[in-house]
Amino acid sequence: MGETTAVEDYGRLLRRGVVEIIVEEELVKLLESGRKLRLKQGFDPSRPDIHLGHVVGLRKLRQFQELGHQLILIVGDWTAQIGDPSGESATRPMLSAEEVRANAETYMKQFFKVVDQEKTKVVWQSEWFGKFTLADVIALTSKFTVAQMLQRDDFAKRYALGRPIAITEFLYPLLQAYDSVVIEADVEFGGTDQKFNCLVGRELQQMVGQPPQQVFLMPLLVGTDGSQKMSKSLENYIAVDEPPSEMYGKVMSIPDDLMMDYFELLTDVPDKELEEFRAELDSQSVNPMVLKKRLAREIVAEFHDEQAANEAEVAFERQVQRRELPEEIPALRVGDAWWGRDETAIERSWDLVYLLCEAKLSKSRSEAKRLIAQGAVEIDGKKVTGDRVPLEEIHDGSVIRVGKRRFVKIGKAD
Repeated sequence: MGETTAVEDYGRLLRRGVVEIIVEEELVKLLESGRKLRLKQGFDPSRPDIHLGHVVGLRKLRQFQELGHQLILIVGDWTAQIGDPSGESATRPMLSAEEVRANAETYMKQFFKVVDQEKTKVVWQSEWFGKFTLADVIALTSKFTVAQMLQRDDFAKRYALGRPIAITEFLYPLLQAYDSVVIEADVEFGGTDQKFNCLVGRELQQMVGQPPQQVFLMPLLVGTDGSQKMSKSLENYIAVDEPPSEMYGKVMSIPDDLMMDYFELLTDVPDKELEEFRAELDSQSVNPMVLKKRLAREIVAEFHDEQAANEAEVAFERQVQRRELPEEIPALRVGDAWWGRDETAIERSWDLVYLLCEAKLSKSRSEAKRLIAQGAVEIDGKKVTGDRVPLEEIHDGSVIRVGKRRFVKIGKAD
């Protein structure tokens, strides 16, 4: 047998779930040096929650930690107040310092469900940017040109379309790059939409005489809609703090053609076994439902435990596949006026939009109307098509079902 190469030795680290490494040869040399590397991961706490799209990169960080390297987690309390479009072709609203800190606390609790907290150092940008003067800002901006900033894809598109780009947005990549200088990063991690920002950091480090950081780019996970990257704003996400049954059900809702990507990016199922799955799917020798259930169990167990995953599967089979009602259904109790049985009842029918909002089955009246129009709402197993329901169609104990996994039982108030 011949000797294995360094790339083969680090195969899982450098290949699985990786789009591009800049520069791979340099990174391999760093890994072979035996030195503990400083891994940079920044996050802007513009929102408090983490979803599985974030987990793709966090799992890679954990793999590096398992080799003994240290993660430097940078809380972007300054850049979050600027806002990074990251390919969304629109500016984001600035947040207050209080909003940023509250989001960060929630974010980090979820963050450490994936990465090793003992091998992580948390730092806040305000530790250095809080001391910045106008002279420091001018010195930083003088190192790059507007032409360089317009090489970033989303800036270029907006400029070409005549859409506004705030000067503060040009500062975002510079501040992110300066973070790399401050912590002397060896490797920076990000999604493919962060390539420009990471490369600016690499360039700035060289300008000040530091070795340039290596850049690890991971793919953007497609959401449950099967078409766009996972995003809370697009409502196509699976949050890491979802209850087991909800997480299981959302995984089961992804299109079949995303299944292998999710296996590769979000589980530890060995590569050899994944190749067997692909072959079985190609030859149609396995029902995709079987593999998707395996995927859902793997993901739920990662964030909860094996028992929770098994219970979620049983609940899915009962509620979705056999369309049985769950054993426990949340109750919504309403007063006499809603039953049309006292003189204060103005309407002689049920306001279904109100009920869905009150029962937390919908986040807003507009969403409730959309769900009804889409035929996603049932009352006692009968699909509803209108916003108002005749009094006799809902009784004490009626069950409202939204989609496949959300239920509420209507009851009389005491």
